[in-house]
Amino acid sequence: MANNEELFKKIISHAKEYGFVFPSSEIYDGLSAVYDYGQYGVELKNNIRSYWWKWMVQYNENIVGIDSAIFMHPTIWKASGHVDAFNDPMIDNKDSKKRYRADVLVEDHIAKIEDKIEKEVTKASQRFGETFDEKLYRETNPRVSEYQNKIDDIKSRFYTMLDKGEFDGIKTLIEELGIVCPVSGSKNWTEVRQFNLMFSTQMGSVSEDSNTLYLRPETAQGIFVNFLNVMKSGRMKVPFGIAQAGKAFRNEIVARQFIFRMREFEQMEMQFFVRPGEELKWYEYWKEHRMKWHLSLGIAPSKYRFHVHEKLAHYANAASDIEFDFPIGFKELEGIHSRTDFDLNAHQQFSGKKLQYFDPETNESYVPYVVETSIGLDRMFLAILSNSYKEEKLEDGSIREVLNIPPILAPVKIAVLPLIKKDGLPEKARQIFDMLKYDYMCQFDEKDAIGRRYRRQDAIGTPFCITVDNETLNENTVTVRFRDTMLQDRIVIENLPLFFREKFAINIG
Repeated sequence: MANNEELFKKIISHAKEYGFVFPSSEIYDGLSAVYDYGQYGVELKNNIRSYWWKWMVQYNENIVGIDSAIFMHPTIWKASGHVDAFNDPMIDNKDSKKRYRADVLVEDHIAKIEDKIEKEVTKASQRFGETFDEKLYRETNPRVSEYQNKIDDIKSRFYTMLDKGEFDGIKTLIEELGIVCPVSGSKNWTEVRQFNLMFSTQMGSVSEDSNTLYLRPETAQGIFVNFLNVMKSGRMKVPFGIAQAGKAFRNEIVARQFIFRMREFEQMEMQFFVRPGEELKWYEYWKEHRMKWHLSLGIAPSKYRFHVHEKLAHYANAASDIEFDFPIGFKELEGIHSRTDFDLNAHQQFSGKKLQYFDPETNESYVPYVVETSIGLDRMFLAILSNSYKEEKLEDGSIREVLNIPPILAPVKIAVLPLIKKDGLPEKARQIFDMLKYDYMCQFDEKDAIGRRYRRQDAIGTPFCITVDNETLNENTVTVRFRDTMLQDRIVIENLPLFFREKFAINIG
């Protein structure tokens, strides 16, 4: 764990030093859990969003995109349940004065017990080798069974109390489990209280006449209230989807862990409207399809796993998370939810407008069911950044910091480097730079020794460096250096556009 914490600190430091992520308002000592994206961070973020949009909208003829407003009619949040139910149970430690989500404390405790199970299974696997039957061992080993029974008992008690709002019981459970504050190490807890996560503001020039508005806590409702507009103007037929990427805001009790949990963040969501009764088929389809998107980036499958929700949200009849192995452990990256017809029915009821689809095949009108895919753009950014950060020891004993960002997402795709600042090399390099810059984000760099320039490009994740040397002037060829292997290839200048088109092709699988 200590190594992972150290790695996480290095990633955060690297992100700042190389212009990916800065603490917001830093010259004023910052603003808690709010961050700005720097010159390379904004490019990576844009590339992730674009890659998602292509897969979701461009490659699916029955999915379209919208961009709804952040401010919406306040009744929308009443209909969606956010005004009454968008709460987290919070608890404070009296000694550290730190605030925590009670459910996170309990779930972290459960995760520690799960780690003990995994250690037992790993030890047994090493002991028995190829003859090891993991399923049988999990079912029959007394110690594993004891751990699993503990987990089941905690979950059963905790989620029952959470549903009933029995906060005294939740506090008692936290004390009974011996859960300590990660900062003070003490068990000196306050009572558990509810905490609404929505930011509110006013619309109107005079405060007495103003209406309370909310900064949207999710982008999904902007899709639901535009269901009729999109369906009619786009002549959409069920099944069809509406996608949106945009900002959302949550007044998190505990906003921490760098950009993993922020108060202002960006979501990429798609709501897929289907016939009632077909939602679970589509739920399975989108689970598979979304995992395929993640794996298309070339990240090891072992870094991902599905987590099926046992406790479902009030609107869902099935829910799974795609979790990613961050330096802070496996955490939620994307959610796939079967939301039933809850949202459209609620907005139909509160607005008095019919939100139905007439199905020409069945000759009936109905409120469609919805399957949602929702991914945090900032979390995907962190997943890419943390997965790609490497420290490599080279033959000369030096350490190379490199970001092995998937080429399609790299902030700078190509660096053009004249070997020296004379003999016509900068002028020739400029010609190559101008040839490529319209298709790719390129960088021109002629300062310092070539080795130092390579290191700078490695540190920001540039997949390819073109070096222009004396041979370029004679042979019309350049050296292309590959970031991940540091190997070099000699390429004819006229062949560069085709070469890079193949290197940056999207893997649609």
